[in-house]
Amino acid sequence: QVQLVESGGGLVQPGGSLRLSCAASGFIFGASAMSWSRQAPGNERELVAHITNTGGGTNYADSVKGRFTISRDNAKNTVYLQMNSLKPEDTAVYYCNTYYRGYRYWGQGTQVTVSS
Repeated sequence: QVQLVESGGGLVQPGGSLRLSCAASGFIFGASAMSWSRQAPGNERELVAHITNTGGGTNYADSVKGRFTISRDNAKNTVYLQMNSLKPEDTAVYYCNTYYRGYRYWGQGTQVTVSS
């Protein structure tokens, strides 16, 4: 079955950096686009970044452009989100996700808290 397992979240000061990882299994990772989304308390889940199956194309939410970078390693079945210049408003649970055979799959999420 499809499994997505995120890691790398934590507490960081404003201006700091974190790198999230998502290990994927149960589907053909190299044939699947991948995304990172986030959800803050009281807010709807929002798309943060998206990467095509080859990694040749990416796009970002306006709020993170120039600060976040999505990448993937198809040999390791892993997608990453490098987050720099973090702001308090980036505080949220971050979810890795993919659309596969008509269904969107989500990981369990990893908490990112940006606070001094």
